[in-house]
Amino acid sequence: MSEEKITLRKNPSRKECEKVIKKILMTEVLERGTNEHFKSASDFMSYFQSLYPASDSLTKQVQRAVKALGMPKDDRGYFIINKTEEQLGQDKEIAFLMTKSHCELTPFENYETLFLKADGKYKDYLFQLLSESDTFADKVITMINSSNGIILFTNNKHQLEILINSLINR
Repeated sequence: MSEEKITLRKNPSRKECEKVIKKILMTEVLERGTNEHFKSASDFMSYFQSLYPASDSLTKQVQRAVKALGMPKDDRGYFIINKTEEQLGQDKEIAFLMTKSHCELTPFENYETLFLKADGKYKDYLFQLLSESDTFADKVITMINSSNGIILFTNNKHQLEILINSLINR
């Protein structure tokens, strides 16, 4: 029994601290959607001190664990557990470009599709012409160049079918 008390009172290793810190932050993110409590190693101390006796060595171990995890911080200074510095930089660049290009998420359920079957020999050039066409500009939302033709997305399938058929049957 005395061995149990010694083990319980011993400070955790840096690796153990890292695991606990990750678990704390993941729980925070899963419950709240974001970390709103942990900005520094000292913010984790109340948890560790509830399990281990408060000491300078415990504080240093938690600080080492936080440093070893190398977690980036958000704009408000809170740790981000599930991203690296590089991912944050990429996310910022993506967000900037999405804002610049006025991105808007639109569900595909709002569109109808047509498949324009075309031989591979001329398909790429046809795709380019359709992309640049003023006639098709207001009728086609987007197109996908596929292996056997072109997939067209539109708001008015019937009108687009009439236009395409009038060009095919010229």
